[in-house]
Amino acid sequence: MSWVRRWRRGMTPLLAALLCGTVGYVLLHQSSAETPLVTQEAEDGQVDGNGSVVPGDGASGSGSVLFGTISDGNQDNADLDSPAKKEIAMQLVSSAENSSLNWKAQYAYIEDIKDGRGYTAGIIGFCSGTGDMLELVKYYGQLKAGNVLAKYIPALEKVNGTASHTGLGDAFVQDWKTAAADPLFQQAQDHERDAVYFDPAVAQAKADGLHALGQFIYYDAIVMHGPGDDAASFGGLRASVIQKTKPPSQGGDEKAYLSAFLDARKALMLTEAAHDDTSRVDTEQRTFLNASNLKLVPPLLWETYGDPYSITQYP
Repeated sequence: MSWVRRWRRGMTPLLAALLCGTVGYVLLHQSSAETPLVTQEAEDGQVDGNGSVVPGDGASGSGSVLFGTISDGNQDNADLDSPAKKEIAMQLVSSAENSSLNWKAQYAYIEDIKDGRGYTAGIIGFCSGTGDMLELVKYYGQLKAGNVLAKYIPALEKVNGTASHTGLGDAFVQDWKTAAADPLFQQAQDHERDAVYFDPAVAQAKADGLHALGQFIYYDAIVMHGPGDDAASFGGLRASVIQKTKPPSQGGDEKAYLSAFLDARKALMLTEAAHDDTSRVDTEQRTFLNASNLKLVPPLLWETYGDPYSITQYP
């Protein structure tokens, strides 16, 4: 089963259009490794349709443009599963999934986004119709027997594979939000995110010889498309790319391989109406790739759905 299921949460086309426009262009001024970051907005800077940052007329003065310009010791060379880079990954995904960098505020999130997968909820978009929400609630039961969501396991088993709310409804939504305040439910969400999505994506990327950016590109893909092997899932997507372009582990060029992967992923997204906005690829991931920021070193500047975001230093 393909787990494709993402939609622009809570964003109407009109609001998305209103949020588009001039993007603040952050410049870096640094005289030494110890000098703190200073950012300033330059007039009319923007991210173009190819995912490249284009400064406006006001982008002048000393200092260098974003992406990979600050060294912070060994963190620059770290993989995505290092604490700082994992936090960056969570924020990047949240910008696309929830229009916010505050991913920890999403434990309580739940709604039916009308994509045919029932309820979408939590920090990674667990779905009642795809099985991962069911597995999450079961795992929560291992951590806390008799929890407020345990009674919904039979209903989640019945609606798996459908968009149905039978046996769930408003009561389930409220109980989900109640559970979200429980540190053990937060722990359960973190565990399932890592076990199903993050850890497998990073492990596969490392095996393919990819640095932190490539590891994130894999992670974001598995979040949206799921860890299956069919053509519409992460495994099938990766296999289709490797047939044509070699990853570094097979002697290929890393940047060329990632570019081919993003091309294929964009094409896959466009096969579903729910993913006709491909900005998380075009003006987020490809922005970093075009800048050759293969190690995903901050400061970072990107857009999703026309909204500008930045991470100016390591968390």
